[in-house]
Amino acid sequence: MTTALHGKHLIAGDWVSTNDQFQNEPTRGPADSFSTGTAELINHACESAEEAFWSYGYSTQEERAQFLNTIADEIEVRADAITAIGTRETGLPEARLIGERGRTVGQLRLFAQYISSGDYLDCRRDSALPDRKPMPRPDLRSMQRPIGPVAVFGASNFPLAFSVAGGDTVSALAAGCTVVVKGHPAHPGTSEVVAEAIHWAIKKCGMASGVFSLIQGGAHEVGAALVKHPLIKAVGFTGSLTAGRALFDLCARRPEPIPFFGELGSINPMFVLPGALEKRGANLANGWAGSLTMGAGQFCTNPGIAILMDGPLTESFAVHTATALKQVQPQTMLTAAIAESFRRGKKQVEADTAVRPLFTTDSVGRQVSPSLYEVDASAFLGNTNLGEEVFGPLGLVVRVSSVTEMLSLAQSLGGQLTATLHMEPSDLELAKKLMIILERKAGRLLVNGFPTGVEVADTMVHGGPYPASTNFGATSVGTMAIRRFLRPVSYQNIPADLLPAELR
Repeated sequence: MTTALHGKHLIAGDWVSTNDQFQNEPTRGPADSFSTGTAELINHACESAEEAFWSYGYSTQEERAQFLNTIADEIEVRADAITAIGTRETGLPEARLIGERGRTVGQLRLFAQYISSGDYLDCRRDSALPDRKPMPRPDLRSMQRPIGPVAVFGASNFPLAFSVAGGDTVSALAAGCTVVVKGHPAHPGTSEVVAEAIHWAIKKCGMASGVFSLIQGGAHEVGAALVKHPLIKAVGFTGSLTAGRALFDLCARRPEPIPFFGELGSINPMFVLPGALEKRGANLANGWAGSLTMGAGQFCTNPGIAILMDGPLTESFAVHTATALKQVQPQTMLTAAIAESFRRGKKQVEADTAVRPLFTTDSVGRQVSPSLYEVDASAFLGNTNLGEEVFGPLGLVVRVSSVTEMLSLAQSLGGQLTATLHMEPSDLELAKKLMIILERKAGRLLVNGFPTGVEVADTMVHGGPYPASTNFGATSVGTMAIRRFLRPVSYQNIPADLLPAELR
């Protein structure tokens, strides 16, 4: 199926245009024009989402499951169109877009299956004890209820899985929340085609038109208007620390503060322990180089630093990594702005005189190549800038002089999405000491693997302490993501006919 782009917003079932226009930045072919979002459109979308919530928020699990599966069906119908515009806008290879589309469809079907069981509602009951002394106990029941309209900001690096119909949107819809999406300006054409799929699913399932809206483009004021709108009850965001923190602060300053579920940044440290380094250092170096440069390093789980004990084996590891990185051809970044940000981050690393380059390259426009540096732990601990994410294919080898220094470095780290241990049985005692530190630092711990690639599953946690995310108790991937958009309600002595069906 081919879809001609019309460049409009989807507001409560209507495709709406505005006078102001912006253009995408395709890697090939002519640019496409899109209407620019406004605060007035935000208000219309939020009011429509609130109106639709009165029906959608009280729909059955079966109705919402059918809706999610229908969205998945409609995305698959538009598979070729999504791949065509997605590769053109982002520069991502076709295979990557096909895989990401499969993940997006899989998320929709996973949540459809998950809510059908009703377990997510966490229904509870304490039966009445009228004869209890000194006071009787009333009949008490509780369950999780949807919170209302949710705002979602599309991510730049995942135009499908973390965007219009991505994890935030699907978990909110599964919970029974209506959704207003602020599309990312890096891939508005891709966003439009996916929104078209949701639009047709709404029609086919007979849902209220305000269940979903998409607003494209617009200045920072448009995003601010969305998070400040009094009808929005929570925000899902994946993006930079700077933008995310600004929106988080807006949510906190509202007359009615609301939760901001932001995934902001992570360097995803890898600790290569002595036994693993001795036994398979070269293989680990090759694996790190592959993970570091996957997708031009534009993954939130990109392992930016490797911590090793100083010595000849670490020297060999660094040489092997540099050799592997030299084989990587220049890659296209998602936008010119992201490529420029990568160059700024690279310069910031190089500005520290204690940092030694192992392999560096120049980049032009959206084309970038990997770079590798090394630094002693004492210098790393003395420069907080070295612990900040550089979004792109840049790696830093950190040499520690002792076990004590390795543990101190682990304790100094800020919140992370992931932390990895590469180990052998001989490393077990050191690994135990690191584990009790790292489980306080990261949402996902790995042993003998690489963090790029996040499984969508019941047990996945994609989040962590700040600045990895703004809510350490939440995940944006996996079925637990639905908890962000639910709240518990207790029902005391409520007649059966008034109770939600699940509690009767």
